[in-house]
Amino acid sequence: MSKDQQDSEISNSRRNALKGASLVAAAVLPTASFAADKKASAHKQHKAGLTENTFVTKDGTQLYYKDWGSGQPVVFSHGWPLSSDSWESQMLHLASNGFRVIAHDRRGHGRSSQPWSGNDMDTYADDLAGLVEALDLKNMIMVGFSTGGGEVARYIGRHGTRRVAKAALVSSVPPQMLKTAANPGGLPIEVFDGIRAASLANRAQLYKDLAAGPFFNFNRPGAKVSQGLIDWFWAQGMQGGHKNTYDCIKAFSETDFTEDLKKFDVPTLVIHGDDDQVVPIAAAGMMSAKIVKNAKLIVYPGAPHGLTDTHKDKLNADLLAFAKS
Repeated sequence: MSKDQQDSEISNSRRNALKGASLVAAAVLPTASFAADKKASAHKQHKAGLTENTFVTKDGTQLYYKDWGSGQPVVFSHGWPLSSDSWESQMLHLASNGFRVIAHDRRGHGRSSQPWSGNDMDTYADDLAGLVEALDLKNMIMVGFSTGGGEVARYIGRHGTRRVAKAALVSSVPPQMLKTAANPGGLPIEVFDGIRAASLANRAQLYKDLAAGPFFNFNRPGAKVSQGLIDWFWAQGMQGGHKNTYDCIKAFSETDFTEDLKKFDVPTLVIHGDDDQVVPIAAAGMMSAKIVKNAKLIVYPGAPHGLTDTHKDKLNADLLAFAKS
């Protein structure tokens, strides 16, 4: 081979090597860029106190949360002594119909950590606000059940509606459960003292008794009792911390949400069963619908407190229609 031929071969080899390197770079660079973006996103989430399924509050409490689907966000707040699992039917339905659904386990409940302090409505609302801000949720629909309705009300009372498009209160405790001079239609303190005493004596039995009785109205004549729902309620309740669920009794019963409800300035749906033995409709749903400007009240005839399960098909349809309206 002549020197000219050797030089030509070397030149071709270099060109081929450079071409190969370019192809490798073209394949690797997008992957590297994606990895860098993912790392930056993870760093941003870490700074905000977020991991894939947990959020850390300002006082170090770790909150578990679910985040399903895509679209306009719908944020669910659960009742006592339950967890975000209690919303599973509604979350599945809305996520399957074009909405992003988020629900957290309140501090001391479900899979969240169990701090000794902060088991009050102000802190619950601030915890929720922290999660909402970390996820940067906008134009969200807030839905609260029972104690969760109080959480939604206190969130709006303390943090406003800048990020809120609509709100729904389902079997909710506002404006106030406790009977006072200003709230003569409420329940006497002895009712809540009795719940506290039962919780201290044997909360496992308390949760079974609530579920087998007034929560789902299984104590009504002719009721079709579901052992599965009783067990489901009990399992969720026993996940919560003893101190946390005990303190929460005071939070959901004695907190006055009247001023919070007056700050609602978004479309609001109030849903309540007229046979709710836990949070009677007259002093709760009906009063909230009067206080919140232009609120829409839907009464479920014969429905118990736990209508998220007993009347889930109707509730799913009503919440979806409200979300789409």
